[in-house]
Amino acid sequence: MDRRPTTSPSCIGKRGCIVLALLLTGLSTSGCSFNLASLTPGTDKDEPKATASTAPQTRSLAAKSDPQEAKVQAARGASLAQAGQSEEALVAFNTAIDLDPYSAQAFYQRGQLYQTEKRYEYAIADFTSANGLTPQQADPLLSRAQCYLALGKNQEAAADLDEASSVAPGNVQVWMARGAAYEKLGNREKAADSFGRAVLLRPNDNAARNGVVRNGGKAG
Repeated sequence: MDRRPTTSPSCIGKRGCIVLALLLTGLSTSGCSFNLASLTPGTDKDEPKATASTAPQTRSLAAKSDPQEAKVQAARGASLAQAGQSEEALVAFNTAIDLDPYSAQAFYQRGQLYQTEKRYEYAIADFTSANGLTPQQADPLLSRAQCYLALGKNQEAAADLDEASSVAPGNVQVWMARGAAYEKLGNREKAADSFGRAVLLRPNDNAARNGVVRNGGKAG
């Protein structure tokens, strides 16, 4: 009878371990390297590489700052705006602000251009910058309030005009705008008072007189 030798499971396991050990020994002695990190998903290859094209570009404001040239560009922008050349005026104002980011006049004039074009949000941002650079000035507050009124933000307009009227109590436009703001808010007393102050400064102003009467006051 032909009896084949049987191989026990334990023997197979031992042989397998021996073969694996020999294989690993051979790899280490042959100089091959095995990077376990390469098996980990999302490492190395998924990380973006910083390149010259993706790196943020910075510029030195000090290197380009030129307040005198900024004034020239702002004046040029104002002339272009008066001539109806809005696009060219905007370029000039942008250049002025780039040359002098602390130029309240350039921000104010660019804001006026935006206001004329009914780009009120942009105008408000510029008037806010101008007001921050030159606080206690009525013009940026008045212009910003007018933009707020155009957008129906009457409470914000009234707040600006309260401040503007305390800074420039002799400004008729401020009182007229304040009267309009409070009239829209339904505060007839403050509206009549504002229009009344405008009448005192400009007695023949029919719009101011009508505002007083419309809100229950007496126009002198």
